[in-house]
Amino acid sequence: MARVKVLILMAPGTNCDFETRVAFERAGAGVDAALVNALFRGEKKLADYQVLVIPGGFTYGDDIAAGKIMANEIRLRLGEDIRKFVADGKLVLGICNGFQVLVKAGFLPGLEGAGTRPVTLTNNDSGRFECRWIYLKVNEKSPCVFTRGMRGMYLPVAHGEGKLLAEPGMADKLNIVVQYVDARGNLAAGYPHNPNGSMQDIAGICDASGRIFALMPHPERFIRWTQHPRWTRETPREHGDGLKVFTNAVAWAKGI
Repeated sequence: MARVKVLILMAPGTNCDFETRVAFERAGAGVDAALVNALFRGEKKLADYQVLVIPGGFTYGDDIAAGKIMANEIRLRLGEDIRKFVADGKLVLGICNGFQVLVKAGFLPGLEGAGTRPVTLTNNDSGRFECRWIYLKVNEKSPCVFTRGMRGMYLPVAHGEGKLLAEPGMADKLNIVVQYVDARGNLAAGYPHNPNGSMQDIAGICDASGRIFALMPHPERFIRWTQHPRWTRETPREHGDGLKVFTNAVAWAKGI
């Protein structure tokens, strides 16, 4: 069986591509990273890959709004390619800025009528950049491919525009995958457990197929136990909580 191939899609201001590459390589995938212009020029072809990732960072300086410029680029110039990519059973992952891009391009919460925006990500309630470790509850009933077999995660966040809002009546239709909780697993724990004020404590969502997934926390920043902030004081574990997001993706992609 051919090795799973992952494409990390970047733009000026992307800064989490290396960590994302390492996470997927540790999960057993082959990884390429390319600027969006390489796809526009035909130097890279999306069809050659099984997983597309838009990593964290501040694409185009987050001018206008976080992720908005890159969202417009991929919606207008790669929209059909991405729709075919997903229709072929392949995977899309957006992390932090990648979440903002996928939502503002209309690829989440679903591909139906891509280009519309029934949800958005906006400024944190605190009015400042939030950088801390947080607890997440995984919705085990979610169709999400990336979180299969998971119940929770402890991951870092680093964002200024992570508050998810939805149009009236849309909240109940979302495929919620991960939610912010406190250390005991309680929802509605408030700030700072929910670092941005996101409705229903939503930290990540997927489409109906479970193959397009995006979240604000950074799983690529906790793939080794020594990345845990208390690694010298707690019982060591073989892997960090985030690694399974990537191993799940690779395992699924092997069957494509």
